Amino acid sequence: MMGTLKQKLAILPDQPGCYLMKNEHGKIIYVGKAKVLKNRVRSYFTGSHDGKTQRLVSEITDFEYIVTSTEMEALVLEMNLIKKHDPRYNVMLKDDKSYPYLKITAEKHPRLVYTRKVLKDRGKYFGPFVNAFAAQETKKLLDRLYPLRKCDTMPKKVCLYYHIGQCLGPCVYDVPDEENEKMVQSILRFLSGGFEEVKSDLTEKMLAASEDLNFERAKELRDQIQHIEAVMEKQKMMTADLVDRDVFAYDFDKGWMCVQVFFVRQGKVIARDVSVFPFYGEAEEDMLTFIGQFYLQKNHLLPKEILLPAGVDADMVKQLLNVKALQPKKGQKKELVDLAKRNATLALNEKFSLIEQDEARTIKAVEQLGEQLGIPAPYRIEAFDNSNIQGTNPVSAMVVFQDGKPYKKEYRKYKIKTVEGPDDYASMKEVVRRRYARMLKEGLEPPGLIIIDGGKGQIKAAQDVLENELNLFIPVAGLAKDDKHRTSQLWTGDPPEYVPLARNSQPFYLLQRIQDEVHRFALSFHRQVRSKGMFESKLDEIAGVGEKRKKALMRHFGSLKKMKEASLEEIVAAGVPRPTAELIVAALNSEE
Repeated sequence: MMGTLKQKLAILPDQPGCYLMKNEHGKIIYVGKAKVLKNRVRSYFTGSHDGKTQRLVSEITDFEYIVTSTEMEALVLEMNLIKKHDPRYNVMLKDDKSYPYLKITAEKHPRLVYTRKVLKDRGKYFGPFVNAFAAQETKKLLDRLYPLRKCDTMPKKVCLYYHIGQCLGPCVYDVPDEENEKMVQSILRFLSGGFEEVKSDLTEKMLAASEDLNFERAKELRDQIQHIEAVMEKQKMMTADLVDRDVFAYDFDKGWMCVQVFFVRQGKVIARDVSVFPFYGEAEEDMLTFIGQFYLQKNHLLPKEILLPAGVDADMVKQLLNVKALQPKKGQKKELVDLAKRNATLALNEKFSLIEQDEARTIKAVEQLGEQLGIPAPYRIEAFDNSNIQGTNPVSAMVVFQDGKPYKKEYRKYKIKTVEGPDDYASMKEVVRRRYARMLKEGLEPPGLIIIDGGKGQIKAAQDVLENELNLFIPVAGLAKDDKHRTSQLWTGDPPEYVPLARNSQPFYLLQRIQDEVHRFALSFHRQVRSKGMFESKLDEIAGVGEKRKKALMRHFGSLKKMKEASLEEIVAAGVPRPTAELIVAALNSEE
């Protein structure tokens, strides 16, 4: 262990707080919290760890810590630091799951809407629903029963919903606040378990309509009753009361954790959330962080009550979320927690074989590639490709692979600015210069490997810029293709040398995925630029077509191809005067 690290470990305080682990580039790669900083941080550097934690520890060259007054402060600070720094090893926030909800908007004339986002907008939310279909069917049912406003923005005349009795037409008619409030309260009561009451009321009305020989109305009411039964009564009751509650349980093994959340609404388990992720701290502590992120940063709707497994601090959850939190010891509530735990164990076991296969394809492939190249495992790889089909509109693209997987939010596109004509070496130099000069300027973490689409000449061009202009010594490899445009040979070093790779090896498959992805990305960007250039050049000399109209046409048709296929009438319908439209048709269909 490095001397400075040993010295810092020796003077850690025995107080609660957060710690931030850094790699050799000073980038924060992991954030954790601790009841006692001295014990928790030291534990990373003593004893044995599973493979995942060992990999994290191997990358740590420095750390910072922040002392807090209480464990609660440490928990809140940890969540904020994870959100701010997005460390690579903190993965709990990186899922993009969302669930269907119904919302009554907080407007003068409220609407009932379907949504997957829970916002702090004073709206009243219900859910989550078991799936999108269930939420949409429930909304259709409520739309039939309660004619709230439907339009996002008020139209100037009544729409179809008014004519079929599903809206009172506040756009034209005066709808009293009391009438809106009455419908809102009815919907609230319905969604809070009062649909039995609504069904009874509809049954009475159906019988009365039958007695009055109004059979058409009786049939409508009967259909509504049947719809309520179909939508709202599909599941068996799970608890005796109707309290909305979320049930948490977890299991962990081999450095992985599975958290199961059961959503209980009106006494029924209506949906569940399953999250499987690697973890590097203490299981109970990571569960606290997960629960905090689940509600405060992923914006899941807070229930009336949260049920927790043994070991998770219910008082901390109660303080953090200001909600009733329990660790049930017996009865139906304990059975729900136990059921969630059994599901977590099963899900974790089912995932292990898939996880191991995935790691063989990704992280292990990265590590084996590093061994073949004689460099540290390149967990971050940046790959470049130039595209200048027929010598026009030269562009370049960069893709990023993190831990052997595409990291699309950091892909970049480049229009070549300083090179005239199809000069691949000069273009590569320009793009490498622009990318890594910015990296130095912004203090970004450098990749472990740069991959160039090409052979010796391309590698030398990139190395020249990196080493002689930017004083950077990042390994560069070139991927050459065979005559069938397939990944063929890997070159690296100075001077570049051929690196033999078995064509059925995981490192070779990884390189194929990288080369295919960067080529796809560069080609799609080139087509986009070329299409736009052709579009503009065709239209630039037409009287009556300026920048504003060009943008409007592109927005309307989406592409030059679709515009060329459009008829004169369709171009006129896009808001273009007929004489100008005729000129556009002629220009787009000219031989030139």
